[in-house]
Amino acid sequence: MSHIVWSLLFALFVWWFGTGAVLYLNGLPRSTFPWTMGGATIVLVAAIGGLVHSSQMASAAGAYCAFTCAVLIWSWQEIGFLLGYITGSRKVACPEEARGWSRWKFAVSAVNHHEIALLGLFGLVYWATYGAENRTGLWTFLVLWIMRQSAKLNIFLGVRNLNGHFLPSHLRYLESYFSKRSFNFLFPFSVTLATALAIPMWSAAANGVTPYQVAATTLVVGMLSLAIIEHWLMVLPIKLDAIWNWGFASRRRA
Repeated sequence: MSHIVWSLLFALFVWWFGTGAVLYLNGLPRSTFPWTMGGATIVLVAAIGGLVHSSQMASAAGAYCAFTCAVLIWSWQEIGFLLGYITGSRKVACPEEARGWSRWKFAVSAVNHHEIALLGLFGLVYWATYGAENRTGLWTFLVLWIMRQSAKLNIFLGVRNLNGHFLPSHLRYLESYFSKRSFNFLFPFSVTLATALAIPMWSAAANGVTPYQVAATTLVVGMLSLAIIEHWLMVLPIKLDAIWNWGFASRRRA
């Protein structure tokens, strides 16, 4: 049980600290953006190397390392997106008269470069873990990717809490592609399918035989569970912004 608790706490810390760190870096003066992106790219290269190494370690330490490397790789595209370097070919607001298929095409063109970057990063993660015994990094990246795509679709279709304030000023045009509704048809399918996957994963973590099995499964399902909670926060009248006040501090100073 202690392995489950510590692994879950670690996943929770990485989720909280990683989100806050990205918000803080993005809120710094724009003159710092090239340095931030350069530093993130150095970390990306190191994380890929760490993932290759840790993927050969079927141990609890290997699971923690692979999980952390996968999150660092994911963070590179988050930083690139929020800094405005990797967004899309369309960098203006959605036309007010756009509806249906035309609105969808505008929305896709606003983030298409970002989606291509995600495909490229997935290819790197798959390559780094190909044939390896420890594929914690691959499953972690897949959970982040699939749940992020689900969140994007739900925000496009309409949710109660759009959290547009998480976007920096130079990306505020993206809010025009969001829809504010109390509910949409995709949401119940998103959370039901994700929960149906999380339940047996929690069971597998509880019944893991080795510390590696427990740690690896808990880290991945812990991140999945946090993503499910994030989905619910899009439709419930609840806000957790206060836990990242330190991340928004750089914007307030600016």
